[in-house]
Amino acid sequence: MDLIRYASLAANSHNTQPWLFQVGNEGIRLLPDFARRTPVVDPDDHHLFVSLGCAAENLAISAEAMGYTCAGTCTDDGIMQFQLGAGVARSDPLFGAIARRQSTRALYDGRPVPNNHLDILVQSAMRPGVRVVLMTDARQIGQMRDLAVAGNNVQLGDPGFVGELKRWLRFNPRAAMAKGDGLYTACTGNPVLPDWLGPHAFDLFLNAKVENDKLARQIASSSGLAIFIGDRAGRASWVETGRACQRFLLTAAQLGLKSAFINQPVEVTPFRSELAVLAGEAGKRPDLVLRFGYGPTMPYAPRRPVSAVLI
Repeated sequence: MDLIRYASLAANSHNTQPWLFQVGNEGIRLLPDFARRTPVVDPDDHHLFVSLGCAAENLAISAEAMGYTCAGTCTDDGIMQFQLGAGVARSDPLFGAIARRQSTRALYDGRPVPNNHLDILVQSAMRPGVRVVLMTDARQIGQMRDLAVAGNNVQLGDPGFVGELKRWLRFNPRAAMAKGDGLYTACTGNPVLPDWLGPHAFDLFLNAKVENDKLARQIASSSGLAIFIGDRAGRASWVETGRACQRFLLTAAQLGLKSAFINQPVEVTPFRSELAVLAGEAGKRPDLVLRFGYGPTMPYAPRRPVSAVLI
């Protein structure tokens, strides 16, 4: 149960927590929960299977830290199987970072990250078939800012996207704790509102220009960006990308860095090719974009109890 609890603290899109765990004599299976899809922003379930990869990496790190051997395999359909055995508990700083990691959607202070820490971040994300490209040059960050803002503008002009986002918003701590999922507005620095007011205020005050300006400032305040690119498209590859991403996120937390996704150029299909060129990977499909830097600790997103994700 502890392993599943740690796995459930993984990064995931819209905090939908789209995973299920099945425990048996053969070990633990990690399965997709398609009832938690976000079909507008993620029509091919790319983010869903990346999220499963993030949870898989948390589970593997936790198992070895808690004294298990842990061998994982992934089917072409993106289903993970973990065989657990008796081992020796070993200290792992990434295990300690699991509970501290958060998606920090706030302004950072712009301080540069030391080169040796940048090297550690890149090394942490090395997984078969996955590459990570770091950008710390102000000109490149500015180009990515413009691309992300353009994608954000497209998304906020899509009623389907806005409606889906609104369904996953939690406007106050009571709603966040009751549901145990979704985007708690306090995590993004937005005001806490009662349930009867939150959706109406969202409809009334959502403003693309304001949101775009906020996103531009957030990216400009970042120390750097990380773009993840898998060699192949498909569920098993997306799981592998998620595992690489989670190790990067945990390593960043261990180094005192904050991070957050800026996936608009990935999610708005016409911008993917431009993003690939910017990353020096023309012709590839970029999987994820992160910003990182030194920033504040925000309220943590809620998580559902183990009983809710256990088959």
